[in-house]
Amino acid sequence: MKKVIRHESYRQSLRELSAHVAKDNPKAAAKLRINIDDQVTQLADPNFPRKLGRVKGTHELVAHPNYIVIVEENAKTVTVLLVVHARQQWPQQD
Repeated sequence: MKKVIRHESYRQSLRELSAHVAKDNPKAAAKLRINIDDQVTQLADPNFPRKLGRVKGTHELVAHPNYIVIVEENAKTVTVLLVVHARQQWPQQD
């Protein structure tokens, strides 16, 4: 099993996502946040599904039809970087 490390950028993006959803439905926001983070925990299992990321060196977890979790992996760790909306431009273009 790999160690899952939640980067501050992931924590912040998850808080922002939750706050946005909570404006309309606080219960749904709490449920969504828990659901996404539970799946992140499961990334410790190398057999838990994820796909190659659009950015070299990353993988993506489709945690919800609307939300994708961006991670970097090595032999011992999964570093969770960010949650992005599926329609959001990723990677961001300058």
